[in-house]
Order: sequence, then C-alpha cells, then structure tokens
Amino acid sequence: MSTHGSTPTLSQQLRHKRRVVAASAIGTSIEWYDYHVYSLASALVIGKLFFPEFSPLAGTLAAFATFGVGFIARPFGGVLAGHFGDRIGRKKMLMVTLLTMGFATVGIGLLPTFDTIGAAAPVLLVVLRLLQGLSAGGEWGGAALMTVEHAPPRRRGVFGCFTQLGTPAGMLVANLVMLLVTASMPEEQFEAWGWRLPFLLGVVMVVVGFYIRRRVEESPAFKQVQRTGTQARLPVIEVLRSNPKHVLLGTLSFVGNNAMGYLFLAYLLNYTTETLGMGQSSVLTVMLLGMAWWLVTMFFFAAWSDRVGRKPVYLAGYALLVVWAVPYWLLVDTGSVGWLMLAVAVLVMGLSATYGPQAALFAEMFPSRVRYSGASLAYALGAVFGGGFAPFIAAALYGGLGTSLAVAGYMILFGLISFVAVLAIRLPSGGSLDAEDPIGDSTEHDSTGVAERTAEGER
Repeated sequence: MSTHGSTPTLSQQLRHKRRVVAASAIGTSIEWYDYHVYSLASALVIGKLFFPEFSPLAGTLAAFATFGVGFIARPFGGVLAGHFGDRIGRKKMLMVTLLTMGFATVGIGLLPTFDTIGAAAPVLLVVLRLLQGLSAGGEWGGAALMTVEHAPPRRRGVFGCFTQLGTPAGMLVANLVMLLVTASMPEEQFEAWGWRLPFLLGVVMVVVGFYIRRRVEESPAFKQVQRTGTQARLPVIEVLRSNPKHVLLGTLSFVGNNAMGYLFLAYLLNYTTETLGMGQSSVLTVMLLGMAWWLVTMFFFAAWSDRVGRKPVYLAGYALLVVWAVPYWLLVDTGSVGWLMLAVAVLVMGLSATYGPQAALFAEMFPSRVRYSGASLAYALGAVFGGGFAPFIAAALYGGLGTSLAVAGYMILFGLISFVAVLAIRLPSGGSLDAEDPIGDSTEHDSTGVAERTAEGER
C-alpha cells in the first residue's frame, strides 16, 4: 500500500482490503477445486481404475479410504504451516500451500492406473493424496487469518466468510467441470481418459491464484507480532500448552459440519447413482445447485453472526442439521430429483450456518502469536475426525445394515457433539484480535458479539 513508510490513504486501505478478500477467496476456491475433484472422482472412477481386483463395494470403500488419507495428513499440514505462518508470516505459507496442492492435483491427473503400472498406481495415488492433505491442512488457517486480521472489528464474520466461500465456490466449479466432462463423452471414454481433464485444469487455476496472492501484503496482526519480536519459538507447543481447551472445542465444533458436508459432497453421488440408480448428470446438477445455494446462504449467516454473535448462529445451524437428518435420507431414498433438491437445500442451510462464521470464530479463539497454529490445528483435526472417513463409514453402515437411516443416526451423533462443543466455547473479553487475554480466566464471556459491538475503532 505504501512504498516509503507514509501512511496509506483511506482509498488505498480500502483497495488493499478488497485485494486481500479477493486473494483469499480465489486462492481458497482453487485449493478446494483441486481437493473436491478427487472426492468426485473417488465416487465415480477411482475404485475401478486403481483397485480393479476388488469387488464393487470393496473398490468403493478403497477409493473412499484414499479420500480419507488426505484428511489424515491435514493436521500435519496445519502444524507445519501453522509453525511457519506464526514465525515468518501468513502470506508466505499461502504461496507454499497453493503450489503444493497444484503439484499434487496435476500429478493425480497424470498418474498411470493399475492396468498400466500395477500396485505402484494406488501407492503413488496415496502419496499424492497425502500432499493434497498437507496443503489443505495449512491453507485454510492462513487464508482465514489474512481476511479476518485485515477486517474491521464489527465485520470479521463477513470478511472471514470470503475465505469460507472459497470452499463451496471451488467445489461448485469442480462439480460443474465434472458435469461437463461426464455429459460430453460416453462412460467408456470418461473412464479411459476423460476423468483426467478436471485434474489437469488445476494447473491453470494455480498460476492465476499464485499471481493474485503475490500482490497482497502481510496481515496487520502478524506485522505487529514481528515489530514487537514476540513470535512464539514453537507455536504449536505453546498453543497446546496455553489454549488446549479451545483447540479441543474448535475441533469438536467442526466435526459435525465436516461429517455432514462430506456425506453430501462425496457420499451422496455414489449412493444415488450406484444404490438408487439415478443418473450421474442429474445428481451432479442437484449438487451444483446445492453449492450455489450454499454460497448465498453462507454469506447471510456470516453477516448475521456479526450482529448477534457466532454462537447463536452455530447453535441454530446444528439444531437444524440434527432435526433434518432423518427427513433428508427419506427424501433422498425416493430417487426423485425434485425431492433430492429439497433435501439438499435444507441440509445446505444448516451447513452454511455452521461454516460461514467459522473463520471469525476460530481467529477470535487464539492470540496473534499462535493464532495460525491454533486455528489450523483445530480446523484440520475437525476435518479428520469429522469428514475424513465419513463417506467410508457411511458406505460401511449402509452395506452392513442395508438402510440409510443408519447414516442418519451417524449424522445426528456428530451434530449433537458439535452442538455441545459450541455451547462450551468462551471467548476472552475485549474486541481486539491482538489482545492476548488468557483463555479460561475471569474475563471470559460467551461469544454473543457484545465485545465486538463495544470495540471502538477499526484496524
């Protein structure tokens, strides 16, 4: 913004804030495009191409297991990116995570199948999925903090939501690309080479994202940490020692959203096409519309959280998800596209309410010097325990019990866990993200937004 140390003008500040928001939203969209392309491919072709000697059910389970492997790597990615993000800056780590995801995604698109190189194919597939997981584990924390730490105190929910919007936006584009590819060629061609195209498209997106992210400045909160020389020597160790409660509650607050989200994003396509016999194009279209609805409703819930606080919005969302679990599967089981659209539309509203305000909530839970580590670790662990093996568990539950209501019970359990965790979250008093109030002292209050509304001034 300023090249000679002079104070930037208001218009320069506003331009830079818009650039930060755009960089986080576009970069995260690219990351999640790359990540979600694999979840779609795992539902459609990965089992057949990389595990052909298995039975259809076992091949599906194996494909979903490789999907879960990426989640196992996410906490390690969160730890690595969190350490260096709290030591050398948010921006630098965002460049690294974007390039890592791009390399892994294009690698999958070029990977020979089992018929070509035998057992080496699934082994290499797992390695590339691990790289995708490392990247995803470090990406979210940096992107979320860049937007929230640049935000005015009373608009952290809205600013942070642009990072959150990147998830459904990237997935929407992935669904759209996969829909166009599957609709434009016979199934035989798709299985032979067409499935590679969505992966290879990732290289173009990464180049665009890299260029955009290079043009943003480091966040004000981290600059203050640098100026004062207060970087933590081992941020992950420090956050686990000083803020273990919030790492745990942040993790548990996310497991319900992530479990139900990936049952929608990864398992639904396989279930409706393989079990119910619905057409791939029809289901992908419904999912595409659902993600568009997710984009709209998530922004609404994030803005609402700036007015009434994070917790009321989260609790309303989880209550809806728990209540809707059984009707959702009853509607899906009709095999009707219309009822499927209704089932998805309501589910997505619950997902939006429990994801839109997340960047702001997680940023407010941790002090600046360990914020990247704390937010990344809670997010990544929540993803592992929530969504990592949700498609695998759902397929196993249905395969063993023969009813989708077993999957509904699984959704209810995780929704209740997250509901209770959100109830238990307390935030330190004061509205500043730079305040390093200890968690758990007498100044705690629940996150009803009161502190934000009384905080004076903007960063």
